[in-house]
Amino acid sequence: MASEIQNERLRLYLEAEKAVLSGQSYTIGNMTLTRANLSSIRAAIDSLIAGGAVLDGQADTRGMCKRVVFIDGR
Repeated sequence: MASEIQNERLRLYLEAEKAVLSGQSYTIGNMTLTRANLSSIRAAIDSLIAGGAVLDGQADTRGMCKRVVFIDGR
């Protein structure tokens, strides 16, 4: 199970991704600057999810299984 720190990092990276997708590039004169690198953010998100990080309210169902046993009632 992921720690609270990993879950918080995942939340922050998802917010950063949203900000970048909303347009964090800007132009000054003839230079275009980007405040964050989307591919780096996506790599961090993927790594945190692979490590078990979840958002609040999401169940971590990895590794869980269910067994169904049928009983013949004759």
